[in-house]
Amino acid sequence: ATISCWSQRLFFVSADCDEPEHIHARRDGDECKFWLNPLRLADNDGFSDAELRRIRDTILENRLAILEVWRGYCR
Repeated sequence: ATISCWSQRLFFVSADCDEPEHIHARRDGDECKFWLNPLRLADNDGFSDAELRRIRDTILENRLAILEVWRGYCR
C-alpha cells in the first residue's frame, strides 16, 4: 500500500507484517521507518532532521487512517 505526501512516498511492505505497526517513507534514495504505536523514528537513511519532522507531522496528522490501512493490509 502506498500513500503520497509532499515529495515522499509512504508505504507498507508485506514482508514486514510480522513486525509492530510501522510505515516507511522514501524519496530520491533516502528512506526512513516510523513505528506507529507509539509514533517514533525507527530508522533513517538520508533524510535531514527537518524532513523527518515534516514526515513525522504528516504521519501524526493521518495516523488513524494509516493504522486502519495497515491493519487491513497486514491482517
